[in-house]
Amino acid sequence: MFDQEQWEQLLVSFLEEAKELIQNAETALLALDEQAADEDTINGLFRAMHTLKDSAGLFSLDSFVRFAHQMENLIMRVRDGELALGEEMVGALLQALDVLRSEIFSLEASGTPSAIDEMHADLLSLLQKLAGNQVPVEATEAPVNVERQPAPADPPASWHISLRFDRQLLQYGFDPASFVRYLGKLGQVQHIYLLHNDMPAWADFQAELCYLGLELDLKTEASKADIESVFEFIQELAQIRILPPDSKVEDYLALIEALPDEKDRLGEILIASGLLTEKELYRSLQKQNEQTPPPRIGDVLVEAGAVPAVAVDVALQKQQQIREQKQHDSAQLKISAKKMDELINLVGELVIAAAGGETLARQQGNSAIQEAMSTINQHVEQIREVALRLRMVEIGDTFMRFHRLVRDTSKELNKEIQLHISGAETELDKTVVDKIADPLTHLVRNALDHGIEPAEERVQAGKSSKGAVKLNAFHESGNVVIEVQDDGRGLNPGRIREKALEKGLITPADLISDQALYQLIFAPGFSTADSISNLSGRGVGMDVVKRSIDALRGTIELDSVMGKGCCVRIRLPLTLAIIDGFLISVGDTPLVLPLESVTECLEARHSDIGDRTYSYLELRGKPLPIVRLREHFGVGSKKPQRENIVVVRQGKQQMGLVVDNLLGEQQIVIKPLGALFEHLHDISGSSILGSGHVALILDIPGLQKRVHHRLNSVTATPCDTAQSEPRGRA
Repeated sequence: MFDQEQWEQLLVSFLEEAKELIQNAETALLALDEQAADEDTINGLFRAMHTLKDSAGLFSLDSFVRFAHQMENLIMRVRDGELALGEEMVGALLQALDVLRSEIFSLEASGTPSAIDEMHADLLSLLQKLAGNQVPVEATEAPVNVERQPAPADPPASWHISLRFDRQLLQYGFDPASFVRYLGKLGQVQHIYLLHNDMPAWADFQAELCYLGLELDLKTEASKADIESVFEFIQELAQIRILPPDSKVEDYLALIEALPDEKDRLGEILIASGLLTEKELYRSLQKQNEQTPPPRIGDVLVEAGAVPAVAVDVALQKQQQIREQKQHDSAQLKISAKKMDELINLVGELVIAAAGGETLARQQGNSAIQEAMSTINQHVEQIREVALRLRMVEIGDTFMRFHRLVRDTSKELNKEIQLHISGAETELDKTVVDKIADPLTHLVRNALDHGIEPAEERVQAGKSSKGAVKLNAFHESGNVVIEVQDDGRGLNPGRIREKALEKGLITPADLISDQALYQLIFAPGFSTADSISNLSGRGVGMDVVKRSIDALRGTIELDSVMGKGCCVRIRLPLTLAIIDGFLISVGDTPLVLPLESVTECLEARHSDIGDRTYSYLELRGKPLPIVRLREHFGVGSKKPQRENIVVVRQGKQQMGLVVDNLLGEQQIVIKPLGALFEHLHDISGSSILGSGHVALILDIPGLQKRVHHRLNSVTATPCDTAQSEPRGRA
């Protein structure tokens, strides 16, 4: 048996798996709620609940099992076509999933299970009521058995029984052979096929684990209930399927689909399902070998009449599914986030050490060492890229969570709203994905509550009564762009201006563009809502959203057309750990620019840019804002004879930075600034160079905004002007 430490490790694995299963079940339910019942989705929902219930049973979570069992019963009746999945049923199942999810988090925190079946007795009763609204099909079809059709002259019927035992069966004191012996008391066991493909190599074999499964035929006059009672004590430790004597081919086809993903040979699949015997397969294989060229075994079986063609087709599909799953399993490896963080930190230190070695080799002037260090740096860069790719996850999982939010919120608001998702396959650093969920939730709530109009108002405006919220993600210039768009009433610049005047953010004399007005909704406490909603207020809490995006080194933009809708566009870096940087210096101060922001470098001629800190330069017929970093940051060293301009781009806007020296590209490990330096403007982080010096990483979006306001002081708002004063020096 397992010791306490092993059980605790298994419990941790169960809790992680349970979270994933609950999320899969919720996703399936929401998909079924939005579209017609899909067989694959329903089967996936049932498998998730069945696996969740069985796994919980292994840890004696009896209350959890009883609760999940009622959900499974209801889903099973939907799967079998006995009940139609209605809105009330979906709502009840979603509530039940919330209860299970809450219990999982409670177990994770305290390790103590709760009596959720007693705490949520009303919900449990509702599930039972929904599952019992209709008489089961079995009660109306009168299966063939001695109780309903007592006919002594009729020969005993042959039942097909499929058994898949749980690994822990032996540990609970059960012997698989004992069930076969007991079945022999009910009738004659005619055919037994032993499934032993789960048997591991001898070095990995554990005598206390059960690796077996059985397929058998039982000739008996007993009823299905009598046969089922044989396995009464292992209902939670085995998958049991009993096919009645008058089973149609469809029953065997369903059994093929439910076979474990182990055997990938057509004949083995058909034998395991009970449709084919070993002797029939042997004869067919002999016949196949006699022909040149040998035909496909499936064609030989169909021609011989051993199995129907439709069964071969389903078995072939199962074969393909098994092989794809094996390829997928062999290519996937689960690694804890903590271990990944450790790896990234070590790779970061390796990057710093490699840069230091290259600097030292260059100072010594040893060409052989320089060449060796150059090779090492190439490998380090490859290691860095691979390590960062390991942390990349698709944003689709985060997006999918909003199906539930949209469904529940739209019903609460009595609105009909459809969520559209695109770009779910876009990859982003896992840390960024985890931290972006809360800001996105707030933005989606705003769109649902204050963006989308009621159905009557939409119809009067010539729109569809059903509103639409779109989540979109895509890559752009080394960044990830996430859009939250709705087709509602849009932002009202006039209303925003009134509120800004009321709060003293602007004065009546200020001339502000619509885009500048939109940015005011990120001011703390700013809202244009006439009443406070328990869900959101357009602008309420948007300052929190802005701070969250800033903390991720991202930017947030707003586009809106009154009566047409609003689009919130978030730009985020791909990773928060290591970047490709462009090293520059002003005096003795090294600075780092994200390489993806740099577009070109120019010579700074005094006749073109003058001595002003902020100015414009004509670049290919267009004005380019210019900022002298020496004066902007107050660097007091002597100005060099030659200066350079680095042109950087953020979104659609460009800006020129006047610097002293261009030091070239370098991998940069980002280190956060301490609390003492959090007040510094235009600096997003720091890095340690190979020389041991600390280089500050410029915040391009923040710097660009500040320069824009300096050059357009006529249209700057009072709050912008106040924020544009630098409160620290680099």
